[in-house]
Amino acid sequence: MAITTTPEAIHERAEATYRPRANRIGLWLFLASETFLFSAFISSRFVVSGTDQPEHLNQDLALLLTLLLLLSSISAYRAETAIAHDDRRLFQRELLTTIVLGLLFLVGVGIEFNEALTYFPAGTIYGSAFFMLIGLHAFHVLTGILALAVVANLGRMGHYGPDDHWPVEGVVKYWHFVDLMWVAIYPTLYLFGGS
Repeated sequence: MAITTTPEAIHERAEATYRPRANRIGLWLFLASETFLFSAFISSRFVVSGTDQPEHLNQDLALLLTLLLLLSSISAYRAETAIAHDDRRLFQRELLTTIVLGLLFLVGVGIEFNEALTYFPAGTIYGSAFFMLIGLHAFHVLTGILALAVVANLGRMGHYGPDDHWPVEGVVKYWHFVDLMWVAIYPTLYLFGGS
């Protein structure tokens, strides 16, 4: 019995193989462009305010925020690994953990915003750099949480498996990127400068 293949079938198989590769390249290019955006804001903090730093920064809260994001990165990685091994229950639990940790981070950022407004208004040079960097990052965290929620919902409906989970991989890479940007922002705002 001979198997015949049509050009359409060959094209579909080639496209299915190519799509994740193209998506990965696209994601890396997007993350590179976002890195330039964050780098510009991080460097502007030093250009406009030098190494000066207000005394009233909440170091404990900033350290807690850092810990929350680092833990969320671990749970995101575990979620991706779980779906690659077809462990849907662990996948859902770890994605939910990542989302909750991200939401706790945003609550902490809200508290930090409120405290920071007391000590240095947004109109000051350092305040402008501080609020812009924290706000830009918080926006990316919120975007990541929404993407994680969509992926979790689609995963709950059985859309992903060990051989087909590119959206999970993509959103987890984005989440790691957001965490990495915080690792750069944290010392920029809270550790460099001061007395």
